[in-house]
Amino acid sequence: MEEDRSYSNGESLNHGEDNSHGWQKVSYAKKQRKNQNKNASLDSSKPVNYGSGVQTEKSSVFSGLEKHAEERRRKLEAQRTASAVYDDDEAPRRNRRRDEDEDDFSSDGETRNDVLEVNKKEKPKKVKKPKVSVAEAAAKIDNDDLASYLSSISESYEGQQDIQLMRFADYFGRAFSAVSSSQFPWLKLFRESPIAKIADVPVCYISEAACKTSMDWVNHHSNDALESFVVWLLDSIIADMAIQQHSSKVAKKGGQPASSKSQVAIFAVLAFVLRRKPDVLINVLSKLKENSKIQGQDKLPILLWMIVQSCQGNLAVGLYLWAHHILPILGEKPGSNPLTRDLVLQLVERILATPKARGTLLSNAGRKGERLVPPAAFDLLLHLTFPASSARLKATERFEAIYPVLKEIALSGSPGSKAMKQISVQIQIIAIKAAGEGIPELSEEAARLFIWCLTQNPDCYKQWESLYVDNIEASVAILRKLTEEWKSIPSKTSYLQQFGEALRSFRQKNEKELSGKVNTAHLSTFKDADKYCKILLGRLSTRHGWLKSMLVTGVIVAAGVAAISPYIDSLDFSKVSVLFNPLV
Repeated sequence: MEEDRSYSNGESLNHGEDNSHGWQKVSYAKKQRKNQNKNASLDSSKPVNYGSGVQTEKSSVFSGLEKHAEERRRKLEAQRTASAVYDDDEAPRRNRRRDEDEDDFSSDGETRNDVLEVNKKEKPKKVKKPKVSVAEAAAKIDNDDLASYLSSISESYEGQQDIQLMRFADYFGRAFSAVSSSQFPWLKLFRESPIAKIADVPVCYISEAACKTSMDWVNHHSNDALESFVVWLLDSIIADMAIQQHSSKVAKKGGQPASSKSQVAIFAVLAFVLRRKPDVLINVLSKLKENSKIQGQDKLPILLWMIVQSCQGNLAVGLYLWAHHILPILGEKPGSNPLTRDLVLQLVERILATPKARGTLLSNAGRKGERLVPPAAFDLLLHLTFPASSARLKATERFEAIYPVLKEIALSGSPGSKAMKQISVQIQIIAIKAAGEGIPELSEEAARLFIWCLTQNPDCYKQWESLYVDNIEASVAILRKLTEEWKSIPSKTSYLQQFGEALRSFRQKNEKELSGKVNTAHLSTFKDADKYCKILLGRLSTRHGWLKSMLVTGVIVAAGVAAISPYIDSLDFSKVSVLFNPLV
């Protein structure tokens, strides 16, 4: 250790008298400072010297701090002494050397460091919460407890259906509170999965007993209360979607994404409502039809999932919602997206694939005064099924597969009824426009539809007369089709007289157009139309003559029977039979 010569700070300097006889006292500076600190703690009246001057006046400013430091030092030494019993011999020697080299402030610092180290060691590790799956959380739902809870809130909030429904949602919210959003990534699931895979999510995880209890309880609530509840649930789902979409953008930029709450309970409760009261969704979507909150490609999977839930309760409601709210999307710009077309087709294919779907849908074709497949939707379906050859898509074959059943549903109804007469007038306008588009397959099908309209409503002949000249190309296609299928026409309609009157009217229009300054391009068209009118009128007159002769024959037979009736009893039928059977 390096030695340092210095004058003793503990002695007074006397220049007048020197008793040292030329000798100077040599001491170790560090050891001397240590002794001085000890003396200072015993006698505060002595000055404290930090090597920068002499303090002759009594000061107690730091006495409290020094006393406190000394107490901490003694406590530390006591701890070290106690620990030395269990340590090896090297540890005490190391501690003693350190004690000789450190002053009170270093001892204080060591004490603080030791305390911090102890605190760090004693700090408990963060316990990770176990991951809980949807199935595990659903398995803990006790049906008896659920039934008791629903009964209690019905009594507690009698007459307050909105509060009851919120408490209903709270129950499942607590049941699935341990399920994190990572365990139920519904947005990713809906985007990447076919409809068949998401149709029963998350209801498939909940016991049948709990589902039945929930839906039976929902059945006692009014449609108005349930409509408001469904809108609230839908808002919650869309809000969570916005959070996830924003978080995805932030994460791509390197930011911290916002956390998303699990939506298991929201989807489960919504499924219960729609399965038990499917009609609620009709009113909700009708009110939100122009609302931007449900519009857009990203919202389509949610709407499809909701309609699938309604199908569980009423298949006709599902087709109604598809035709009124989903199919029209294909007539807009988003409909050009192949993914959108696929989703739209998946839903209707699922509906039509349900056992006994055709009979169920046909019996409900005019459900509550509204068509399951309205004329506007049928018009779009017609063009998607019969596009131009250059516009055919992969989805065209799928439309061709579902078209016959949907056409049957669209045209189904009681013949001659007021509803069917109204539908026939609307379909006739759609058909004559489609027949004139110049697409062979489309014109062929449109002509068949037009003829069907003629068989349903005599007013369609009058409407045809008003549309004839402006739609001459379509009219020619229809007249040609009538000529080709004439053998089956008379048996399908009882309005042949109106048909004949319409044909005679067409001939007059043809003569007028041909005698006037008709467009050269339409000249041949009117000639063809007049040719088919003549053929059909000839067949009508032939049939009229045949019917007349049959009528006369019937009258003669009836008269003959009446004339011989008095002698019928006296006839010997055995002799008459011999006359007609001579070989017997």
